[in-house]
This record gives sequence, C-alpha cells and structure tokens, in this order.
Amino acid sequence: MLQKVPGRYVALGDSFTEGVGDPSQHLPNGVRGWADRVAEALARDTPGWEYANLAIRSKRLRHIIAEQLETAVAMKPTLITLYAGGNDVMDLGTRIPDILAQYELLVARLAQTGATLVLFTGYDVEVSPLLGPLRRKNHAYNDGVRALATKYGAVLVDYAAFAAYTNPRLWGPDRLHMSKAGHKYLASQLLDRLDVPHGIAFKHKDRRPGPGAREWARSQYVWVTDWVLPLAARKVRGTTLGDDLSPRWPEPVRVPPKKGLKKLARHKIPTAPQLWS
Repeated sequence: MLQKVPGRYVALGDSFTEGVGDPSQHLPNGVRGWADRVAEALARDTPGWEYANLAIRSKRLRHIIAEQLETAVAMKPTLITLYAGGNDVMDLGTRIPDILAQYELLVARLAQTGATLVLFTGYDVEVSPLLGPLRRKNHAYNDGVRALATKYGAVLVDYAAFAAYTNPRLWGPDRLHMSKAGHKYLASQLLDRLDVPHGIAFKHKDRRPGPGAREWARSQYVWVTDWVLPLAARKVRGTTLGDDLSPRWPEPVRVPPKKGLKKLARHKIPTAPQLWS
C-alpha cells in the first residue's frame, strides 16, 4: 500500500499510541509501544523513514485538536496514524454525536494532507460489568469511526474486532492498556495492512485454567487498590497522568534501520532536519 520510498510517519493520540503498557527504561516517557515498532519496521524495509510521535496519555479530543493537529500537519507527513476519542467515551456525561464531531474535525484536516491515514476502532475492554453503559457508547463510537474511515478513504484497523485480544496476556495489569504482547500484535496487524514486511510474530500460548475464587478475589482487590482508586482520585482532583509529560518524539527523527529507536535514545542522535518548519 505504501510506496517503496522513505517517507515521514507521524502518530497522534493518547496512551494507546504513546505506548503505555509496554515499558522500556531506555526510551522517552519509559514506554515503547506499537507505533515505535511500526516506525522501525518501515525503516528496516526502506531506510530513510522519519518518525514523530505526538501522543500523550490521558489526552481528550480537544487536547489533540489544540496541541497535536496543526503540529502534525506542519510536518508534511506521508503516513499518519490517529487513535483518539477513547478517553472521551469513558468520561461521564459525554455524548457520542459531540465526540464524533470533534473526531471528524481531526480526520478531515489530516485527510487534506494527502498522507496515508490510518484510523482505529476502540476495543471493548472487559474490566467490570459496571461499565456496561460505556460499552454501548463505545459501539456507537466505533460505528462512527468506521463510517468516517470510508468517507475519507482512510485505512481502518478494526481493533474492536480482533479476537486475539480476548487473551488476557495481551493486556497490562490495569486491564485498560495493552501489554508488550498486545502492542506487538497491533503493530503486526497494521504493518500487514500497509503491506510492509516485518518479523513480528504473535505466539499463541495455551491459556492457564481460570483462577479459583480466592485467587480471583485477591486479583480484584489488587486491581481496585492499585488502579481503580488512584484513577478515581485523579478524576476528583481534575488531574491526569499526562499533565506533566511531553511527546516522546516531538520532532521527526530518522529511524536507524539497525537497533532502531533505542539507538537514538542512547546516543542522542539529533532529530531530522526541520524541513517542515
């Protein structure tokens, strides 16, 4: 699908694209994620690819529009990925028509660049029966994303339909973000859709028997204590985990075909020439 010439890949969004759930102490913000893996595969296949990742965890659509949109357009990308709206769907009191109106503003502007544009549906994370109403919102949001992908000629990665994510090992301990295995699998799916060769393999492992009642209760206690209560406290305070963070790759970097982005982080190689400024 992509021409066999180097281009510029720009990723926009929130924690999903930043790479939360795939820890790496050697990379900015302490994470890696599927977008880094896609950038590295592009560079291995066609050396010379450049990459910027503007995504920051917890960002809502209004933040992405205000902080990432025009910066991304100014970079003159040839490939754009956008995942946005999941946090808005989870916020109480938000309406799907309003969410999709903001989402379309993003999509329409990015489509004007002429870049290959990739959109994603959102997965129904099975964390608690109490979140049933959010599932209905998410279904409506996904229907809207699918329709807009068709309208604007975008590549659709229908994440919501990936049966592999019923496997618990593709999810991190917070049950909301993908694990390292989950990020690798998503990268492989996107690269397949872009017809870019890669060596990312997903190993299907036999599932362990389900937990007993005591083990299940213990895991629920740990999850609520370590993740749910801190999240609720942040919502009360009006703070997010992304408040003090900057984009991981705020300017285009030329991705080394060998050793990838860790080489850049380790040696602090300068960013690519600012041809977009």
